[in-house]
Amino acid sequence: MRIGALARETGVSVRLLRYYEEQGLLVAERTSGGQRVYGADAPAVVRRIRALLAAGLPTRIIAEVLDCVCGSEAEIEPCLSPLLVARLDAIDEQISDLQGARSSLAALVAATEGRGLAPAG
Repeated sequence: MRIGALARETGVSVRLLRYYEEQGLLVAERTSGGQRVYGADAPAVVRRIRALLAAGLPTRIIAEVLDCVCGSEAEIEPCLSPLLVARLDAIDEQISDLQGARSSLAALVAATEGRGLAPAG
């Protein structure tokens, strides 16, 4: 399958497919003319990559775990569970930090509006 066909089938741009290849996430053979040719499993691999990206995993981690994804994009080997739980914990911590920052900012806005000051802008 050539890159254009893979892009059409997956809805992922050619540029992004090239990026996935550069990151070691997607493998292509080359024709004698230098064109990329992907295996029959490439659409499934791209869907797995997209699912892992949507879950907040960076490409460096996806490169490490992609071989542990089996079946559909939602099925993973049990050995990945600790990594995914750690990532989930990190996201929860970021959410908590953002909620704290939002509360602080809301308090500043309320205090500013309470003094009759016009917002800057």
